[in-house]
Amino acid sequence: MPFVHGGQIMARSLKQHGVDTVFVLTGGHIMGFLDGCVLEGLRVVDVRHEQAAAHAAEAHTRLTGRLGVAAVTAGPGVTDTITGVATAFASGTPMMVIGGRHNLRQELMGGLQEMDHVPLFRSITKWAGTGWQATRLAETISVAIRHAFDGRGGPVFLDVPMDVQVDQVDEADVVFPMGIGVNREAGVSAGVVQEIADILASAERPVVFGGGGLKPASGLMDSLAEALGAPTFLSGRSRGGIRHGHPLGGNYSRSLCLAQADVILALGVDWDFRTAFGRAIPEATRVIHVDADAARIGWNRLPYLGVVADPATVAAQLLEEDLTSSAEWVEAFREIEEAMCSAKEQGSDSDASPVHPNRFAAEVGAFFGPDSIVAVDGGDIVSTTARRLQVSRPGHVLDAGPFGTLGAGPGYAIAAKVAFPEARVGIVFGDGAFGFNGFEYDTMVRLGLPIIGVLGNDGVWNNIKTVHMAVFPERVVAADLGRRPYAAIVEAMGGHGEVVSDPSEIRPALERAEASGLPSLVEVHIEETRRMSSNYAS
Repeated sequence: MPFVHGGQIMARSLKQHGVDTVFVLTGGHIMGFLDGCVLEGLRVVDVRHEQAAAHAAEAHTRLTGRLGVAAVTAGPGVTDTITGVATAFASGTPMMVIGGRHNLRQELMGGLQEMDHVPLFRSITKWAGTGWQATRLAETISVAIRHAFDGRGGPVFLDVPMDVQVDQVDEADVVFPMGIGVNREAGVSAGVVQEIADILASAERPVVFGGGGLKPASGLMDSLAEALGAPTFLSGRSRGGIRHGHPLGGNYSRSLCLAQADVILALGVDWDFRTAFGRAIPEATRVIHVDADAARIGWNRLPYLGVVADPATVAAQLLEEDLTSSAEWVEAFREIEEAMCSAKEQGSDSDASPVHPNRFAAEVGAFFGPDSIVAVDGGDIVSTTARRLQVSRPGHVLDAGPFGTLGAGPGYAIAAKVAFPEARVGIVFGDGAFGFNGFEYDTMVRLGLPIIGVLGNDGVWNNIKTVHMAVFPERVVAADLGRRPYAAIVEAMGGHGEVVSDPSEIRPALERAEASGLPSLVEVHIEETRRMSSNYAS
């Protein structure tokens, strides 16, 4: 039998588990693995910061359902991924980080970038370990992947010593496990489906609420909303799961509707700060909470009925039942939604310069339309704009979830354009967020990824400055940035850049950006506002 090295074993094992792309920042400690990727035909997408590689791996899983993988060198290369891993952990997204590690034969000798990485990752991963033997690397990777997809899912970490990666072994001594075993999503018994259906049938004011634990499924939430006649709200990775403009799709009225509902079907919902910890929901409201992770059920808000199962599978099972709807409740919901919409979208038609944030949101949302993939990266500008996006495909709005990470947008968008090269892919930036990973425009230019960025530039950390002004008005510090030439930076790297201060020029500028065929950034000067973010108000 031929001999293979450890890096090739790793790459072949990943390929057999459906991985076709690896996001990388190169380094000596992963050269063996990178060589394996070349030998096994895995696409290597090289970025400029390890954090971006980790974010890209998470987005790849969210968009394709296949494991996203990032590979980085030892020491600082590994530690640079921690924010991306923690973001995926908070969102329950399967992904893998492969780290290089100092030579096994130099253990405890102070070799280059020597570090025991694994303990750093144990609190933010489903599994973390080291591949000590070349002949066992495929089995170790299989173990890690099974943990990544357990329950809701989450990130895993594996480091492999550099000499183990290049160690040559007889291929006959290597076992390559195929698949992870589970090949059906877990639903519930007919009796439990009937019980859920009966509770919903008795409701006068039902609400469907899908959260980050609801896996994307095209058309599912439209059908469920229509079958129940229930206002439907989606957050996290379930965003886009109900088509834009659907009469039952809620946008601004979630809090009011949840407070008025008598039955809530919560599919993969986290009762955390984004939902006021469930405290605004009356105790008498019957909450049916379905989640693949048992630990999420009863967290902050005890359910009337708690069901451990895949939420999308249960939703599909419910569609096979005879469900009823309430026209009166739907009419009341529409009145609430329209009133809230009018209040929240004031300024959408403003011609002021600098641009009103709601006008920015309206123009950007209309440009990207229903079929785009849009990463959102910022604070207040994202809170405003995400509601106006018309994206109508589940999972195609890429946000950083409950961890509130800034800098995720470029990695998310790179992964989207790599996976779906024909799609219109965009990033909505705040000016603060751009400073984290804006240099990934170099990656986009190098790899020919014409991603359309649009940046709301108010020159401040608006979310934070609002809080400072409210709490310590005489001692506001570290809250002002000034308007820097972000579009010029993108242009200097070989992309297309424009600056806009007239709201009527936003749409034409975005069209020119797309027509350029280059990675682009339209920088829009927006007015500084004073709006307390729900992150702090709750």
